[in-house]
Amino acid sequence: MRIVDIREKTVPLASNIQNAYINFSKMTASVVAIITDVKREGRPVVGFGFNSNGRYGASGLLRDRFIPRLQEAAPESLLNERGDNFDPHRVWDVLMMDEKPGGHGERSVAVGVLDMALWDVVAKIENKPLYQVLADTYHGGTADPSVFVYAAGGYYQPGKDVSALQKEMKHYLDLGYRHVKMKIGGASLAEDLRRIDAVLDVVGDGQALAVDANGRLDFPTALSYAQRLEPYGLLWFEEPGDPLDFRLQAMLGEYYPHAMATGENLFSHQDARNLIRYGGLRPDKDYLQFDCALSYGVVEYLRTLEMLSAHGWSARRCIPHGGHQLSLHLAAGLGLGGNESYPGIFQPFGGFADGYDVEDGYVRLPETPGIGFEHKAALYKLLRDLIM
Repeated sequence: MRIVDIREKTVPLASNIQNAYINFSKMTASVVAIITDVKREGRPVVGFGFNSNGRYGASGLLRDRFIPRLQEAAPESLLNERGDNFDPHRVWDVLMMDEKPGGHGERSVAVGVLDMALWDVVAKIENKPLYQVLADTYHGGTADPSVFVYAAGGYYQPGKDVSALQKEMKHYLDLGYRHVKMKIGGASLAEDLRRIDAVLDVVGDGQALAVDANGRLDFPTALSYAQRLEPYGLLWFEEPGDPLDFRLQAMLGEYYPHAMATGENLFSHQDARNLIRYGGLRPDKDYLQFDCALSYGVVEYLRTLEMLSAHGWSARRCIPHGGHQLSLHLAAGLGLGGNESYPGIFQPFGGFADGYDVEDGYVRLPETPGIGFEHKAALYKLLRDLIM
């Protein structure tokens, strides 16, 4: 059993939207295919992976460091003890060979892309959907039959007025979502409050709306927002300040009584641990949004969950960023609190399997082996081009 080939490509993920910090007009993503010599129905087992939105493709790192390490490794060093499947933890160790600790920047994206593809391979070889593999291995065999999802949108966009924002949010409700998220911090506080009021006219309840400042605000501005947001009783106030400014997060928590959320821009279990130690987050109230596809993959995410448990946090407080199928499998298989969803943007990567509609805020997963990219036609067409 061995890896025959690994192919990668950078693809555009461009859109004319922006949040408080960046626009996405030149965004890219890396896609990979890991081809093995294992056969199913006469064809090689192939695993696919890609990186989540918000970080650019990592082709240089993949080509120059991480793919060669896998290709040069002794085949048996990548297998489990029985020798009947690949071991993602051993593969991860090979990928990180000779990498210094710290500096969890873009290399975490490159490793996460390959980790995703490897877990797709492992589940296909086991002939199970990935969520069941995860549940069997790490969660006592119990997987959630469906996963809570919310619709993330409400971006700033040229020519997008309040009525267009309301129309967008109504569309999400019509799709079956019961909770939505919108961007703030990219306009004045007064303008953002007008936008929030307009969305609340559509969704009807503050608990149905989360807001996301994407790390834009300094402490005085974040405090001004918090004071004006408090009466709304929102689902959460997300990433008010720089993701590594744990002091800002902790100070704001002393003033803002409702739920906050952060973590999508922390890319290691060590950084996640520092957030828990020093960020003042409340395990009975706040939410954590670590994205496995950006943070070294599932292997590292398992370490993060272990750390959280040791600090008194339930996995149900984790609702990953990214809106992709891998996080959906983690949510179902590891008992997370839900998953982000991008119904209309970041295509073809955003969203879930075709034909699996959101029902009353929850979505089911296919029962076919692997992550299920083959059930998302537009995405599978792009991935399949790697091996044609």
